Amino acid sequence: MNELEVGKMEHMVRLEPLGVSMRVSADLPLLGSARAGGIELPSSCRNGTCRTCLCRLNSGQVTYRIEWPGLSHEEKHEGFILPCVAYPLTDLVIDVPGARRIKALT
Repeated sequence: MNELEVGKMEHMVRLEPLGVSMRVSADLPLLGSARAGGIELPSSCRNGTCRTCLCRLNSGQVTYRIEWPGLSHEEKHEGFILPCVAYPLTDLVIDVPGARRIKALT
């Protein structure tokens, strides 16, 4: 798969406990995709350092395009991610207690 194909890929993300599923682009961090879909996730720095957006990945896989996101090895092993800098590789289910709708989904 080449870079152009990856940039056009989409995945389904389920946000719990909000109970919302949405299609997201593989070329946007989860935080940006959620906002574009009318969902606000907790955030502050948007660069992987403040950890405000820290949440648990229940299923699926993400990748990071920065060298070292603000997660310990233990947190990664326990399934924690930083949606501000995490890009979906597969369909996902994430547990984000602070997520809320900011506009009606279409």
